[in-house]
Amino acid sequence: MRIKSERDFWSGVMFIAVGLAFAWGAMAYRLGDSAHPGPGYFPLGLGLLLALLGAFIVFKSLVLEAEGGGRIGPLAWRPLLVVVASLVLFGYALPRLGLFLALPLLVLTASLAGDEFHPLEALLNAAVLTLGCWAVFGVGLGLNLPLWPVFWPGPAG
Repeated sequence: MRIKSERDFWSGVMFIAVGLAFAWGAMAYRLGDSAHPGPGYFPLGLGLLLALLGAFIVFKSLVLEAEGGGRIGPLAWRPLLVVVASLVLFGYALPRLGLFLALPLLVLTASLAGDEFHPLEALLNAAVLTLGCWAVFGVGLGLNLPLWPVFWPGPAG
């Protein structure tokens, strides 16, 4: 069988590998059952779904013809390095600056990875994502996240 879309084929293989790795890692935790799920239940299901999606993409790459053959182009190093650097910066900044400064910093630096940078859009995106993360993780799930910088005299996170 001939690969008709290299891009889809290797994307599907990557999804399968990552999904199976997460499912395998979830097996180290208690699974429970659907009425009382354990900590490994959700990652196992999500990993298997990701692997299933990857299998579907691989199948599609072998059956459907892609325009231009779906060739893989050169690796885009600049966006890759900018996104990885912004994630490392976020991991370093979160405990020191808190969520309300570290997450906008992540969004603004990661938005520099694209070919076009629109400051107003990036700031709006940062505000919406920061409020959403605070609502979901801080309020909804009650996680103990540092919200403010350690030097901030305001409310404690």
